[in-house]
Formats: sequence, structure tokens, C-alpha cells
Amino acid sequence: MASSKGLIFAIIFAVLTIVKPSEAALDAHYYDRSCPAAEKIILETVRNATLYDPKVPARLLRMFFHDCFIRGCDASILLDSTRSNQAEKDGPPNISVRSFYVIEDAKTKLEKACPRTVSCADVIAIAARDVVTLSGGPYWSVLKGRKDGTISRANETVNLPAPTFNVSQLIQSFAARGLSVKDMVTLSGGHTLGFSHCSSFESRLQSFSKFHDIDPSMNFAFAQSLKKKCPRSNRGKNAGMVLDSTNSVFDNDYYKQILSGKGVFGSDQVLLGDSRTKWIVETFAHNQKAFFREFAVSMVNLGNFGVKESGQVRVNTRFIN
Repeated sequence: MASSKGLIFAIIFAVLTIVKPSEAALDAHYYDRSCPAAEKIILETVRNATLYDPKVPARLLRMFFHDCFIRGCDASILLDSTRSNQAEKDGPPNISVRSFYVIEDAKTKLEKACPRTVSCADVIAIAARDVVTLSGGPYWSVLKGRKDGTISRANETVNLPAPTFNVSQLIQSFAARGLSVKDMVTLSGGHTLGFSHCSSFESRLQSFSKFHDIDPSMNFAFAQSLKKKCPRSNRGKNAGMVLDSTNSVFDNDYYKQILSGKGVFGSDQVLLGDSRTKWIVETFAHNQKAFFREFAVSMVNLGNFGVKESGQVRVNTRFIN
């Protein structure tokens, strides 16, 4: 009997020791006592910034995605480059993220209210939720307790999913972050607030393949409208295209656009051509409530990736302590 009990305890101990620390570290009530005003401060900062600049929601949501995809959600995207190191924010895919000042502003206010308490990583996660909600999307409880990273390398941005990826490449990229096929299609819906420069989709508009000048999966009239926005000559630095027709509102229009052949990125439109993802696109295009519900779940899943339990809470968003 004693040996049986010993075996049971050994099994329980073994199970507990293999649970990832990050799964136990985060808590929706993490700052309830140490900084009860944290989420209110962040929300007010984000709301004011959004009123001043309508592009803030898309940029903050992209900031969260890009930060979490590189080294986990550790705010490494906020660190400045130095003489000896080019940081993530200066990597090619992050040039259009911008709006770092919003996180800096929130962090400055938090340092006055609760010094050295709220991590930059948590500020980004909460701000991402807030811009979705303020834009008409779902609300979810953000799990908190992340610590900030101290390493940021521009060359690691090559690990971000590219707008030219096919479905298998997308699935592989998201799976490496512990995310499912449904998570991938759901989080792609964040493009409902997105904008892209011409360079990310112009390969679909001319000399696409040996047999097609324009990507055949693209609605022809839509392709012509994109060509007008992205002419080969006299192109403005900020020329580009919103990623759905209601880009200031968080809704399911992104999926409706894909059904109509109007996905801007190749990685958007391919979701309709693969049986592993087509049914999810169709579901979300016809059921916005289902999309909202799954988006909240997937954002929590992404926010759990690579969480650091120990480490520093940066005082300044741009520099390590």
C-alpha cells in the first residue's frame, strides 16, 4: 500500500514538473492589488490616441502580433537599436508598425501610479485588446504577469509569416508558436483593421507566373483598382491599400472580402483555396459572433506564447534597465 501511494505521489510530481511555467504564471487579476488602475490607465491612453490618429488600432494590434511571434510576448519590439545591434522595430516587416509613442505614454503614466510594477509586455497585450474593443470587436480578460525581454534582433523578423505564404507555410509558422489551424485563420482576421504598402502585394498584380500576369485567384476588377493605387512609376511612399472595406471597424468583412476574391495579401486569399482553412473562412464570413468568440480565444492563446516568468519590468519602454 505504501509503495502504491509512493507511486501515485511520484506520478503527480512528474506531471506538475512538466507543466510549462508560462501556463501557471499569467493571471487576469495579476495587478488587482499592486496596480488596480493599470487597465484604466492603458484604456484611456489608447482611447485618446485613437481619437487623435485613426491608424493607431491597426498599428497596436500589429505590434502585439509581431512582438509575440518573435521571442514570445516580451515587448522586445519596443527596444531601440544601438550601435552594436539593430533591434526588431527596425527589421523590414516592422517598419510600418509605428505608434510606439502610445505604449510609451501609457508606461510613463503607469510608472507614476505604480513604479516598476506593470511590464511593457502586459501594456502591449492590454492595448491590443482595447483597440479591438474600441473598434467594435470583442472584449476578453487579458492574462497578465509577463516580464520584459532584454534581447531584440532585427534579423529575427524573418520568422514572421510573410504575405506571400501558402497555407502549409502559414500552418507551420503558427504551429511553431503553439497555435492551431483555427487560431491561424482567426488571427488573420485581425487584418480587418489593417493597411498594407504596395510592396507586400504588388507581385500579385504583374508577372505573377509564367501563365498569368495577375494572380488568378484575385477578383479582376479588384486587381485593377489595386494597380491604380500602386502604379509602377510615381508611387508615393505611403501608397497602399486597406485590408478590408471597413478598415476602421473590427468586423468580419475581411472574410467576406476573401469569399469575393478580394483578399489583398496572397496569404489572405489562399485561405479559401485549401480544405483545411476554407470552412473556417466561410463560417466567419457568415457568422460574425463566431469570429468574435474565436478571436478572443486565439488572442489569449497567442498571448501565452513564450511568456517569461522571471526577468525585469522595464522602466523605459525603449531601453533595458
